[in-house]
Amino acid sequence: MELPPFAPFPPANVRRDIMPDEWELCLDAWILLAQGHLLLPLEIFEQKVLKDSSVPTFLSSYVESHTQTPSSSNLDQRSRDLRRTCFLLTHRCLSELRHKPPALLEWQFLSNLSTVYAEAPGLRPLLQELWRAEERDLSKRLRKHKTSLIESFEDVKGQDEYPELEITLARVAALLKACPAYGQFLMLGSDFIDALSTSCESAISSLKKKLILITYLCFSSLLEPSNSNYSMLLDHLYGLSSSPKQNQLLSALCSSTPFVRRLRERIAGPEAIRAEKLILQLSAFEGTGTLPPRRKRSAKTKPSKGKGKQKDEYGHGAFDGSLHVHKMSLVTQIQDLFPELGSGFIVRLLDEYEDNMEQVTAHLLDDSLPPHLKSLDRSEIILQPPPQDSTDLAPNLGPHSTPPLIPTRHNIHDNDAFDRLTISPSQVHRGLKSTSQTADTVLQDRSSAPNKAAILSALAAFDSDDDERDDTYDVEDVGGTVDAAAPGSDEADADLRDKNEEALLRAWKMSPEVFERDAATERGKARVALK
Repeated sequence: MELPPFAPFPPANVRRDIMPDEWELCLDAWILLAQGHLLLPLEIFEQKVLKDSSVPTFLSSYVESHTQTPSSSNLDQRSRDLRRTCFLLTHRCLSELRHKPPALLEWQFLSNLSTVYAEAPGLRPLLQELWRAEERDLSKRLRKHKTSLIESFEDVKGQDEYPELEITLARVAALLKACPAYGQFLMLGSDFIDALSTSCESAISSLKKKLILITYLCFSSLLEPSNSNYSMLLDHLYGLSSSPKQNQLLSALCSSTPFVRRLRERIAGPEAIRAEKLILQLSAFEGTGTLPPRRKRSAKTKPSKGKGKQKDEYGHGAFDGSLHVHKMSLVTQIQDLFPELGSGFIVRLLDEYEDNMEQVTAHLLDDSLPPHLKSLDRSEIILQPPPQDSTDLAPNLGPHSTPPLIPTRHNIHDNDAFDRLTISPSQVHRGLKSTSQTADTVLQDRSSAPNKAAILSALAAFDSDDDERDDTYDVEDVGGTVDAAAPGSDEADADLRDKNEEALLRAWKMSPEVFERDAATERGKARVALK
């Protein structure tokens, strides 16, 4: 009996409209159908997958719909069974088939797979084996993706936000953690690291953290013991250190990640001699950041009186669901870099390392957590505490002194007629007192305007020379001589202005009608001659 085709996994907006009973039937159908494909012989399974495109379509739609909620802690039993069966079906398609489905070799599927199954122990060996078997095909398919990333980095300008780029970088980081060969592919050539450095200069804080994480994971992929490439790594580092503009990315990388420590521990062979000077230079950047050296927590010597907060078996504070806003901010920042981790697990890490986010990030990147932290559930979430019934409406309100009264503000209108409400209603009006007057009527009313003849006569009676004589530069005072025969340009202009004013004054005294403002007088011969 031939197995029926898969129906694509619906997105979240469609799943909300499906009744719970119907959704459980869909989950059971997908689980049985996937298990049926896993039981098929290899030859029949390969023919089925190559002829029926519903298998890769279903797997692609499943991981795509679960990228926003990669943790499995909040799933019911049927959903967990389907999640496990989908990974087994994907594993068989990518490891046993000689001709892999093209849809399962695209960057979107591989990055979504790395995001959803980041905690699966079999994911990393699967992707490493897939890259060795399909390196040429994968490199050809990912070349366009690499070019698109570089263009996105070059478009980062100013303090703008790029939410789509941040989502893409989160998926890139997930694939880099699961497949170091992908990072080595991105490091081919200098165009990718140059674009990273350029965008890091103007990126905002949240985007800059993701850019530094991508740089760290790419450089760490070149330090993998199984397939290291020290020569390429040192070439990139020397290129960044030689450019003053690119030192910002390098200093941020060394100060906020354990890269220098990992480089010092991993590099060996002939390249170690070449790297000595570079490591010494990078150590200076390592001291500029906030990443402290790793240290063991010292045991408290003060005897306990049994009055402290409840502790668990590892010495952590018993989590009661309440969380400080500062710690919640640290949890959010770490989840931006590691979206697969639950908030409860991150709180455990912050308690262990005394809220030091850089140290928590370093241990997560190095996978060097202590055994008692490694054994915890990484998908643990924060549970809200149950509401407490209480008749006390203000349980935390203690007695305190009465605060001082607010001072009264005074102004110049206090105790006036309006303030005492003794003003006559006839003196109060709303809006304009007289609505008959407008701006045009006020300007046309010349009854109160000053007389022009009076102004001119006042000017004529004004004596500009009636002032105390300035004898500052007299010969007797200065002790020298002043050449009055050759006046300066300012003095000549002043004399000319005085002569012109005298001529105008004589003309006005002889015939004042020449100075009228009507058009006929202004165009007349007397006015033209006066000009």
